[in-house]
Amino acid sequence: MQTRTFILNSNTRSVVFDWLKKASDGVVVEFRKAKRTTPQNARMWAMLGDIADAKPDGMEDDPELWKARFMKALGHEVRFIHGLDGEPFPYGFQSSKLNVAQMSALMDFIEWYADEKKIQLHGVIT
Repeated sequence: MQTRTFILNSNTRSVVFDWLKKASDGVVVEFRKAKRTTPQNARMWAMLGDIADAKPDGMEDDPELWKARFMKALGHEVRFIHGLDGEPFPYGFQSSKLNVAQMSALMDFIEWYADEKKIQLHGVIT
């Protein structure tokens, strides 16, 4: 059986049901909310680049660290694990696992922060 992804809507429900009826034992079925979109991802990285370039409060960090800050502020989980050298480092903050609504909330928060810090977001893609 080939791998197939469906987005549920009124047109695909019957097709998905047919696939379920024909599926053999052992087939894995996953139901989850849609992940972030490619335009959302591009917009987020453009926004994070603008924040990093502005160096708010003298913080000279790259966009990846800014992403971690914003995700932490919104309550997304991070764990600290020990590296091979015994030093702890953060693991988590994977925006690729956010669904569309979570990604929208993250970008809304980044926009709010930029507005508070008077940072113009040049790279925002709408």
